Amino acid sequence: MFNKVQKILVTDDYVGQRIDNYLINLLKGVPKSKIYSIIRKGEVRINGSRKKPSYKLAHGNEIRIPPLQYLNEKSKEDFIPTDIINLLKDRIIYENDDYLAINKPEGIASHGGSGIKIGLIETIRNFGKNYRECKLIHRLDKDTSGCQIVSKKQSFLRKCNEEIRLGKSFKEYLVIVHGEWPSERKEISSYLIKTKNSRGENYVKENKDGKKSVSKFKVIKHSKNITKLSCNIITGRTHQIRVHCSSVGNFVIGDVKYGNRELSKFYKHFGRMFLHSHRLEIPGLSLSICAEEPESFKKILKFDETL
Repeated sequence: MFNKVQKILVTDDYVGQRIDNYLINLLKGVPKSKIYSIIRKGEVRINGSRKKPSYKLAHGNEIRIPPLQYLNEKSKEDFIPTDIINLLKDRIIYENDDYLAINKPEGIASHGGSGIKIGLIETIRNFGKNYRECKLIHRLDKDTSGCQIVSKKQSFLRKCNEEIRLGKSFKEYLVIVHGEWPSERKEISSYLIKTKNSRGENYVKENKDGKKSVSKFKVIKHSKNITKLSCNIITGRTHQIRVHCSSVGNFVIGDVKYGNRELSKFYKHFGRMFLHSHRLEIPGLSLSICAEEPESFKKILKFDETL
């Protein structure tokens, strides 16, 4: 609750951010409709003047925020179990003043929503007061493990987004698929579009009206019935690797959405999807992080040889 008018000075961390996005992040319990209403009515002022929602903040701007009453969403975060907080703390790969890198376990979503109460970012914000403003730089599917980078500063998030937008990042995944992957199949390029499947779930499929997506593959090891691959994604579309592998009949093992359930029954006891974010590099920011290969990847190759 803001019982009286608040005036906030913009620091370097928020220079260049839109005023609407700044307020949405600051006033987490206030409906977006209310935030846009107070901007439109001029109740929010920048240096005493009205501004449009698209106005980008500058260093030293004084933001006037009117008295407001709202629900504090932090109360939702207070219920995150201590064991989940400790689990993610133990999986920190690297941390500095700008960001932290976590080897995300499979089964934990990057963020809450769509029926998921607890996500990685909500948990990190409960690490302590210095983590309250953390934001995801990129996302991983719930069932994908591996390297997840989280920004601790708005200014660093903005720099990362720009580098990624310009294609100046390198993302390598490890993936295990059904069947023998031809060594000469080094790239899959197609157009992907988001839709819904028969159960009303979010689903991605190849469609000429979609966005271009490119994945580059390299065979690491052939086993009896499966293949271990390295995949470098040139574009970062939703479920890109999973859809590309499915499109050529080499389904990702454990992928219940795009995979083959009949084939997966031989490896069901491993209890996971075999997709792992192994390495992320952003050379322009001297960022290079590697999340070690899970033991389950080594075990499934040995198990397959016994079938």
